[in-house]
Amino acid sequence: MKAHRIETKLTKNGTLVLENLPFQAGENVEIIIIERSSQLSDSNPYPLQGKVIHYDDPFEPAVPIEDWEVLQ
Repeated sequence: MKAHRIETKLTKNGTLVLENLPFQAGENVEIIIIERSSQLSDSNPYPLQGKVIHYDDPFEPAVPIEDWEVLQ
């Protein structure tokens, strides 16, 4: 299954025109339209860019060694 994503705005009369789609004439396609909030489209797509990430002990196991069933 091929998927293609386009973000666009409706015209004043509510018409939506899709051009240059990567499908052949006669192919069956499914169209799903989801309203995009302006907050999402205007926000930073990389919210953690430039932020400092700190790990207290990056090599500490997520589960204590005593709880590992394999070692028992």
